Amino acid sequence: MSDFYHLCFVVQDIERATSDLTRTLGVTWSPVRDGQLGDWDYRIVFSAQGPPFFEVIQGPPGSPWDATAGSRFDHIGYWSEDVDADKHLLAERGAPVEFDSCPYGRSFTYHRMDSLGIRVELVDASAQPGFLETWSPTGAPMPSLALGP
Repeated sequence: MSDFYHLCFVVQDIERATSDLTRTLGVTWSPVRDGQLGDWDYRIVFSAQGPPFFEVIQGPPGSPWDATAGSRFDHIGYWSEDVDADKHLLAERGAPVEFDSCPYGRSFTYHRMDSLGIRVELVDASAQPGFLETWSPTGAPMPSLALGP
């Protein structure tokens, strides 16, 4: 198994959440950015420190980042050299696909792990240079998930 590169919290108030993490753990942040996936507008930020990075997302009701029931730890994220193959392997191993961004022109998937109450995210490794440019300009390349047989 390779190293994960981020832990994500889905929150109702991104400023409050990041302020709390800064005050209690000393986390510093890149600037919060606005994003859109399909009809969903969301706000996202990554910690300046990492990997592993903290990711915080504030999304609207009905979105993959819906926090109307309360803020929560949501997922652990891995880079994948082959999201399509790895998503099938995770599903075969008991972590079914809960959300697939491919129909929206993106390449990440969320997989449900009910025993832990979390999701695992696979992100296409081809997006890593853009991630580093945006969130960690001095960061080194990170390893991809190695699921193996």
